[in-house]
Amino acid sequence: MRVASALSRPPWPTIKVRTGEQSRGGADTPGPVSAEQPLTEHAALNRRVWDEQSDAYQQRHGGQLEESGGTAWGVWQIPEAELGVLGDVAGRDVLELGCGAAQWSIALAARGARVTGLDNSARQLEHARELMAAAGVDFPLVHASAEATGLPAQSFDVVFCDFGAMTFTDPHLSVPEAARLLRPGGLLAFSALTPIVDLVFPPGAEHPGETLAVDYWEGIRRFEEPGEPIAFQLPYGEWIALFRSSGFEVEDLIELRPSADSESSYRSVEDREWARRWPMEHIWRVRRRGED
Repeated sequence: MRVASALSRPPWPTIKVRTGEQSRGGADTPGPVSAEQPLTEHAALNRRVWDEQSDAYQQRHGGQLEESGGTAWGVWQIPEAELGVLGDVAGRDVLELGCGAAQWSIALAARGARVTGLDNSARQLEHARELMAAAGVDFPLVHASAEATGLPAQSFDVVFCDFGAMTFTDPHLSVPEAARLLRPGGLLAFSALTPIVDLVFPPGAEHPGETLAVDYWEGIRRFEEPGEPIAFQLPYGEWIALFRSSGFEVEDLIELRPSADSESSYRSVEDREWARRWPMEHIWRVRRRGED
């Protein structure tokens, strides 16, 4: 299945925004601060699914994420050092949307970023706290949907997500929310499946095909499969229009191609060969426009 084969059954009715009691960069404190906002119906369903599947997800994929050192993109774990998506994060306020067990955030904190991790799954955040303790780092964790975070406006220099919340939220809600959270000139970057792979992924199939199987205008917007989180997509032109209407300028669209010997706990060798012929994943990199 599309979502299952991408994420291997891995994160989500009132939101609890949960952070450390310290201000960012302050003393250690694991206590909660709460702000309540309504969840959309799909975000509530996704919260339940991810809470149920979080342990199995971490057991299956945690090793690959640890092996990559936390800073690698997509199911093939292409290193950030090779792609340079986020740039120098030292001294910057960084928000990871759909942080899961926070491997990215832990690695970026070690590079000098002032990190906040956000996830819609309380169970995923429990895994994050365990890994943070093991790594000897501490930063705020927020239990909320990326569609409505409850965080203050213009709080971050970088908002990013690697196959996280931007896949499992309605982009018409999460993209404007990311824009609200970013300071002028701030960066939004996220990886996701491409519309191309969605067009050749027949409903119920385990792997993408080689011929168009789904309607481009209506068939790729929302994906629902039994027992899986609801996932979202847009046609390319609508992504660009949404970015611009939300106050972003598109800087880059990086299409990820795995190496010939790439291995992944998320995908099969058959999928790797497909992804070497056509783009299966990409990274949007967009910049919040400055003040007029």
